[in-house]
Amino acid sequence: MNGSRFFASSPSLLIADASIIINLNASERAADIVKALPHRFAVTGNAVVELEAGEGNGHDDARQLQRLIRAGLVERVEIGAAGAPIYETLIDGSARSTLDDGEAATIACAVEQGGFALLDERKARSLCAASFAALPMACTAELLMHPAVADILGPEHITAVVRALQIGRMRVPSEFLAAVTRLLGPDHTAACSSLPKAVRQTA
Repeated sequence: MNGSRFFASSPSLLIADASIIINLNASERAADIVKALPHRFAVTGNAVVELEAGEGNGHDDARQLQRLIRAGLVERVEIGAAGAPIYETLIDGSARSTLDDGEAATIACAVEQGGFALLDERKARSLCAASFAALPMACTAELLMHPAVADILGPEHITAVVRALQIGRMRVPSEFLAAVTRLLGPDHTAACSSLPKAVRQTA
């Protein structure tokens, strides 16, 4: 994790998929995390709509996101003319080569605006890497493990990561599992069922 391209990047625009917002909300420190990062933070209108759809199931991620937007910590961005064709290619085709609306919009906006695509899900990250090799990506685990975030959270750092894993069901890409489990230690790792079973059993 210490070699993360994201850690060494110049200030940029981070465009988050809905799953990123869910995980940050689950950490209960979303505002502090966003403030600590040396980047602008944004979410697409498509992802906002996706989160709003969850309100009918009792989820309040959309409401929490709106607080961050009103506080000026998160920007809402929309797909423009340059991003629209990219978005269409990502939602139109076979199931194996398409993404859900929010993920597609995140990638399209990141390409259009020259920012980072913040994605957690394996399929979205794989398709993004294959189709847009030059587009920088990051995931929730990288946000949470960023040195500036660790500094601002202090002794609550591990607790925030555990909440994201247990409550948000955060998916950690395989290349970051070792760093996350080192931070958590064996007891916390074993208690986070969103981590792969093999990782939990060998912690």
